[in-house]
Amino acid sequence: MEVKTLIEFFDVRPLENVLGVEIFRPEHVVYICPEGTPAHAKSQLKRYFDHRGINASLQFLYANTFNAKAILRAFRKTLTEHPDSVMDITGGTDALLFAAGFFGAETKIPVVTYSRTQNRFYSIHLADSAHGIPVDLVLSVEDCFLMAGGFMRKGRVDNSILNRYMDDIKPFFDVFLKYRTRWDKIVNYIQRISPAWEDGSFSLNVQGNYTVKGEHGSRLDAPEEALHALEEIRMISELQIVPEESVAFRFRDAQIRAWLRDVGSVLELYVYKACLDSGVFNDVRTSAVVDWSGGEKGKPVSNELDVMCTRGIMPVFISCKTCAIKTEALNELAILRDRFGGQMARAAIVTAEPAVIAARNRAAELNIRVIDLNDLKNGSHIEMIRRMIKRVGPEAEQH
Repeated sequence: MEVKTLIEFFDVRPLENVLGVEIFRPEHVVYICPEGTPAHAKSQLKRYFDHRGINASLQFLYANTFNAKAILRAFRKTLTEHPDSVMDITGGTDALLFAAGFFGAETKIPVVTYSRTQNRFYSIHLADSAHGIPVDLVLSVEDCFLMAGGFMRKGRVDNSILNRYMDDIKPFFDVFLKYRTRWDKIVNYIQRISPAWEDGSFSLNVQGNYTVKGEHGSRLDAPEEALHALEEIRMISELQIVPEESVAFRFRDAQIRAWLRDVGSVLELYVYKACLDSGVFNDVRTSAVVDWSGGEKGKPVSNELDVMCTRGIMPVFISCKTCAIKTEALNELAILRDRFGGQMARAAIVTAEPAVIAARNRAAELNIRVIDLNDLKNGSHIEMIRRMIKRVGPEAEQH
């Protein structure tokens, strides 16, 4: 279907603002926006469309969405200026949809909408050639950030080099499982004997005392068994332990050093690999950092997603916790999911502890899948991740 001008209803859910434009590729897009829509929303959408190679011109019309007459005036103005318009009613408020019904009844404007369950656009009114058009878009994690008005920033991990470490992740996780209850102390010890210098540089060669100062005035002895296990999987080498006196070894490289000095990295890497191994995602990222500045002045606000994936137009957000699940973590994950992907997005939280009933209940209320220690041990986590994108039908419509 050839569309010269597309009328869109601006929505707080980012996908609804771009999906029709992506599919129909109009020359001009008119967004009917509620009063109070941020002034920078237009520039953010323009940035996204430029990134995606879409050259449509954008026009924003503002209307009081609690006033049907005001909305109708915006519709009529658009149709007067662009008599070739097609209206997409996928997004927007109930008030906009109510007014669109009146407008469709008084005009011969074609109207389309998107079905999440069928993943297709359908004709609602006089748009027969658009009926049943499939949505076969493939979005990246960066696309999802831009769509929501954010920027992708460099995270703790350079994802472009992770293919070099795929064979290390499972052995690394096995070491973590063996020493899981002491992992924070093991990492703390490694941190203490491998500090960076004042200028931020560091050496891969490490030498330190057998006993070091821990947190809150505690004392940490060298985790001899764990260090030997890390040497066996070749994450460190040249290990020398003089009991009660000293420890020395060499990190394989700077990336291994970073992972061994961070408590949560091992679980994040394991989940990242599980998402790749599931074979269902188009893009998988770990340590994905989004900057929400959106072109606004002031102090940047950012969030880091432990693991984020995309399947077609569906973003999946995964939070990884080596500790027990807390309500605050679930709430934060739900907010990020809703802001990025709205009704299309999925979310899961992975914990290296057994999940208690209270945490499971709260996660269920927020429609967040829980993957816990038992799932990681028995290997069911990959299938659980795979099943996240297969939820369609009435449940998907209600989400």
